Amino acid sequence: MTGSSRTVHLAVYDTFADWETGHTTAHLARNGYTVRTVGLTREPVTTMGGLRVQPDLSLDELRAQGSALLILTGADAWDTGDALAPFARAARDFLDAGVPVAAICGATAGLAREGLLDGRAHTSAVSFYLAATGYAGGSRYVDADAVTDGGAAGGGGLITAGPTEPVAFAREVFALLGVYGPEKLDAWYRLFHDSDASAYEVLQGE
Repeated sequence: MTGSSRTVHLAVYDTFADWETGHTTAHLARNGYTVRTVGLTREPVTTMGGLRVQPDLSLDELRAQGSALLILTGADAWDTGDALAPFARAARDFLDAGVPVAAICGATAGLAREGLLDGRAHTSAVSFYLAATGYAGGSRYVDADAVTDGGAAGGGGLITAGPTEPVAFAREVFALLGVYGPEKLDAWYRLFHDSDASAYEVLQGE
């Protein structure tokens, strides 16, 4: 893992589920990270929420070196063909280079098809959603809101989550990157997941 990097790469494509990574990217940016968007090309894409996004770079320009994390969101195209398969292949390159990957919703199916979940603990929307891909990792499926697999020696960590867990997804990213210590991480989760107002004071503390 490239621990010194402060750049996170967010994959963007038509119909990407913009709400799934809102907490993640906003709080990374507020904690000193630069978020750069990556498209198949540099042509604008439109999110599921109708927002137009101009990618900062194209996928063929993306390199694991110099990145702290690659984030893959859900999108209709993960389940309707192979258009987004190049992003799953990029995830393989990141993991092989020791750089972590975080995938949520339909992106988990893309990673399953690429064989990246066969030997790693993971989750998704439901187990049978991934089983439909024909992957060989069913025994490693965990019924949890979000899962981090630390990776084998020399491999990057992998975070997975289902489509209803954007806050838990963010929590796992922050933990993996060391954005917050354990006490603040717990407070952050309680504030944004449980609306626990008492957690705000912990977050504001030194």
